[in-house]
Amino acid sequence: MGSDPRRGRLVELLGPVVAEKGLDLEDVKIVPAGRRRLVRVIVDRDGGVTLDDVAEVSQSVSKRLDESDVLGTGPYVLEVSSPGVDRPLTEPRHWRRARGRLVKAEMRDGTTVEGRVTGTGESGVELDGTRRIAFDELVRGRVQVEFNRPAEFDDAFGGDFDGAHDVDDTDDEG
Repeated sequence: MGSDPRRGRLVELLGPVVAEKGLDLEDVKIVPAGRRRLVRVIVDRDGGVTLDDVAEVSQSVSKRLDESDVLGTGPYVLEVSSPGVDRPLTEPRHWRRARGRLVKAEMRDGTTVEGRVTGTGESGVELDGTRRIAFDELVRGRVQVEFNRPAEFDDAFGGDFDGAHDVDDTDDEG
């Protein structure tokens, strides 16, 4: 199934609107829904997105879409939300936002690795406080659902994950 050719134009149009609100535009999807189209705009930022953030950016995105001709004249429904836990971790910012979470990572060599994200840096991610993996070695990761998350991780990585640390990239081995 091919992607809608308007997607690229929507990303260009909406990226600055979303950035102006201090958020990252993660994705835009156009889904047929009967006589209308559903326009899904996914936004995120470090520390997460609140309902107030979503409401504010929804108004700005809606206004910008109405001023534009990118969707033509047909009716559409706008849905603005944050990514779910099932979003693949493919960008450094996704890994940074997963600090404190248990993840399963697919490696370029075909293997998989599981561990808790304990740090991130410019060049890679640290799992379980001991294993550093360069971003270019990773294909993607997925946050694992934990029904009985250990209490020490809630304390160490609670809220905005203040307990997590940045990986010092200066002494990475080649």
